[in-house]
Amino acid sequence: MENRLVLSACITERAPMRFTPAGVPALDLRLLHQSQQMEAGSTRTVQASIKAIAFGALAEKLARQAPESCWRFRGFLASPRNSKSVVFHIQDMQQD
Repeated sequence: MENRLVLSACITERAPMRFTPAGVPALDLRLLHQSQQMEAGSTRTVQASIKAIAFGALAEKLARQAPESCWRFRGFLASPRNSKSVVFHIQDMQQD
């Protein structure tokens, strides 16, 4: 099964850097995506606010980025334990 997400989005919120019990840097973010999409033959404006997380060197890199900066993120979706919501786990990023 595949679980891959590529999303162009801007950083809207960034929590302070934290560390896992194993000492790995972790950064919680909120990303905002806005675009025009075709649906049922019509153009539709869409907007989505997404919870995201990054670990390791990528978390450190994201912590240095300016708020409101926009990127193309790649990763996967997962639900935290005991939760019905999903979180985007960022594995790569490139300037959009």
